[in-house]
Amino acid sequence: MDMKDNLKSFLETGDDWERKETSVPGVSLIRLPRTKTRPASLAVEINPVNEKGAGIKKKGIMIMGLAELKAFQEVFSNEKLSVLLSAIEDVIPVKKSAKPEKGDILEI
Repeated sequence: MDMKDNLKSFLETGDDWERKETSVPGVSLIRLPRTKTRPASLAVEINPVNEKGAGIKKKGIMIMGLAELKAFQEVFSNEKLSVLLSAIEDVIPVKKSAKPEKGDILEI
């Protein structure tokens, strides 16, 4: 089965909001439910992964077409964004993740 057949099958048989991982780390496919104005559709979610393979954010960026992808690429490639984020980190230092103390962990 090729990629297009897999996508069609996922669109037709997947559950609403079902997520399907891809072979690209940080890229997954989401089946969006139908609405009153459009049929069910698919979107790509981009959420880069950390060293453990988990997404770095609760929710990633959802992209539904090449035009949206190109728009995000243009924003992300603007060097002024790096300058802005660097200035923010100078004003508000990036927090290092604190390891919870043994008493802070709920044993189940």
